[in-house]
Amino acid sequence: MSSIIVRGLDDAVKQQLATQAKEHGRSMEAEVRDILTKAARWPHIGMALLSAVQEVGGVEDLQVPVRDDVARAVEFE
Repeated sequence: MSSIIVRGLDDAVKQQLATQAKEHGRSMEAEVRDILTKAARWPHIGMALLSAVQEVGGVEDLQVPVRDDVARAVEFE
């Protein structure tokens, strides 16, 4: 298994993670692991919603713009 370190996490975010972990009856590490795993596996929310709506019908004329933008690289100093 791999490990990561997240630096510069806002204290309010850390507190929210601790609260959620307690509510779910697990450690904060397990909570973060679950959140990251779900986020990495879920499709883009917009496309997931479009797919769900198309299954119901009535959106045949809905045009989805092509995404041709390029992600920017992060530059660390």
